Amino acid sequence: MKKTIGIVGVGKIAVDQHLPSIAETGTFELAALVSQRGVTHGSVPTFRTQAEMLAALPDLDAVAICTPPDVRYGYVREALKAGKHVLMEKPPTASLMELDDLEKLAASAGRTLFATWHSQFNTAVDEARARLAGERITRVAVTWKEDVRRWHPGQEWIWQAGGFGVFDPGINAISILTKALPFATFVSSAELLFPANRDTPIAASLTMRAPADAGVESFTAEFDWRQEGEQTWTIDVETASGSRIVLTRGGTCLSVDGVSLVEEADQEYRHIYRRFAALAASSSSDVDAAPLRIVADSFLMGRRRVTDAFDW
Repeated sequence: MKKTIGIVGVGKIAVDQHLPSIAETGTFELAALVSQRGVTHGSVPTFRTQAEMLAALPDLDAVAICTPPDVRYGYVREALKAGKHVLMEKPPTASLMELDDLEKLAASAGRTLFATWHSQFNTAVDEARARLAGERITRVAVTWKEDVRRWHPGQEWIWQAGGFGVFDPGINAISILTKALPFATFVSSAELLFPANRDTPIAASLTMRAPADAGVESFTAEFDWRQEGEQTWTIDVETASGSRIVLTRGGTCLSVDGVSLVEEADQEYRHIYRRFAALAASSSSDVDAAPLRIVADSFLMGRRRVTDAFDW
């Protein structure tokens, strides 16, 4: 019998990815939505608060928290204390201490906590990881540039403290690095560009490094929310043997030495829900804090620069 699930926060990502993934994979039975705006989906009941949903559906098995990260901690804690398995959208929380506390609570409650990094769930990323294992890498260059108006239209929360700014998409690239590279990565320096009227950065330039014995000569990451026209989500890796491994389109496509090896349609969230179902079946957790730590270090190591005000 399938476990039941409720979605908390029915914004763009829930509509575009979570609802179709639940329907297509058949991994869970969608039992409820929580939407302050009263968003509906077929005959599924909608509640204004998670507390109302939990009270009305005490036998609900799981929840997917799709709210902005700055309020996610309270919802996840409430769900875990109610005995539910919990899936968290990325970034999982607004702070590292919140994530640490939730991981401990899930363990004590014997419930699943799944911190999802959707870009990791691509066949191309798995193939890149396999090909880079055992290689000496000499250069890594991340270029993650997109149009904030296209992907986050009118979403003010991303510009507020705790909203991550350009690191909301940028953390996807970082999550690929932490999975695919065969060594730990660190932030050496960062330059963060803040609009004059916003609390979070619109662009960031990072210089990164690997452990000294890894032999990496150049390691950079560029994130920018001001790119119009064609969007760029590329990770370019060169090895000492002369091979060039390139992930494009957000990690869905892989080429090696100019030859395309993987071109996959968007299946990330389908893979995520299959993984969540398996975790919930055994009440196991999957909480990878590494991408969040690298973003936090970028702010710790970053120089603040101010640029033109941003308006929609």
